[in-house]
Amino acid sequence: MSVKERDPLTGHQTTGHEWNGITELNTPVPQVIWISIAVTTIVSFVMWILLPTWPLVSTYTKGILGVNQRAEVEAAVIEANQERSDWATQINDLPTDQILADPDLAMRVRNTGHQLFGDNCAACHGTDAGGGPGFPSLTDSAWLWGGDHDAIMETLRVGISSDHPDTRFAQMLAFGRDGILSRDEVRAVAAYVRSLSGASAPAAQLEEGEILFADNCSSCHAEDGTGDITQGAPNLTDDFWIYGGSSAALFQTIYGGRQGWMPAWETRLTETERKILAVYVQDLGLKAAEGGAE
Repeated sequence: MSVKERDPLTGHQTTGHEWNGITELNTPVPQVIWISIAVTTIVSFVMWILLPTWPLVSTYTKGILGVNQRAEVEAAVIEANQERSDWATQINDLPTDQILADPDLAMRVRNTGHQLFGDNCAACHGTDAGGGPGFPSLTDSAWLWGGDHDAIMETLRVGISSDHPDTRFAQMLAFGRDGILSRDEVRAVAAYVRSLSGASAPAAQLEEGEILFADNCSSCHAEDGTGDITQGAPNLTDDFWIYGGSSAALFQTIYGGRQGWMPAWETRLTETERKILAVYVQDLGLKAAEGGAE
């Protein structure tokens, strides 16, 4: 440490510290800093007096202005709920077609339904409700338990293979893994199922697959493969597939079985919220149908 001295260029006294020939100056704090500290101190003191500030044992200092943000939020929530109750009552009472025919109600359903769907359904069914491998599209005409309003409301209420006492069950046997059918027989059934929607296969394989289908699959999917909505058994004659309609995907489905799952929303969403979701999904289907018809 060197002896304190004055810098010949600035005239400021040094601190006496030197690093590699660089001497530290003992410059005074700029006046603007002292002014800023003084102003912020005064403002803080005024805020302490005017606004809620200091926590106490069981309460806090209220401030002379009496500002209470909790009360303001509660009042805003009450006001929003009151406004919501006006149109929510109409949604509860009206059928889907009348709701969507009313521009104001339709806008409410689309805005609120979009938020509800994004928070609760999009993780599985996609943000556009188009589904994906293992999760059905909600915008087409293929519904496991029916796509009318009552059917959708019931599915939302009880879920699929959920812990709800009234849940619906979606389970398909693992015909290959459990030894019910051989691998060649699974291939024959897969070929026959694909033929129901227009795919071709050798005649002998189709003949064998048809017999195996009648013996093992028709009790759920019907003799003609059109499915059974009372059991949640999908139609195999259209071009809509949950797990894929390729030969490999169908082989895996028949060989290893499938088990769908969806949570029950009865205790998670109110009946009004479930109805908004049901109408929202129906609206998506109608828009998709209109787009496909253009």
